[in-house]
Amino acid sequence: MSRKNSLSLSNPNSGGLSLKHDVFQAIADPTRRRILMLLADEEMPIASVVERFPMSRTAVNKHLHVLSDAGLVKSQRKGRETRYRANPAPLFEVKQWVSFFEQY
Repeated sequence: MSRKNSLSLSNPNSGGLSLKHDVFQAIADPTRRRILMLLADEEMPIASVVERFPMSRTAVNKHLHVLSDAGLVKSQRKGRETRYRANPAPLFEVKQWVSFFEQY
């Protein structure tokens, strides 16, 4: 494999990438991608996220938990509520992986 085509192989369980969390699994779900897009523009409490989706608060909370585990969402307590915001940094490795295939 040429140097140009090589990927980081630091973690053998990550499919060739050095990811700490399974970002690919987190963004595989269309609802989670929509939540990420929503949180990219502004920080918001879970109640504001819930009102934009036709599902229960528990379901939205589970999606936020998956995104948080993958490092794609950060949360912060403010008073009695938890506010969420997107953290796009883990998507950089996804972008690198996808860009490898642009040559084909």
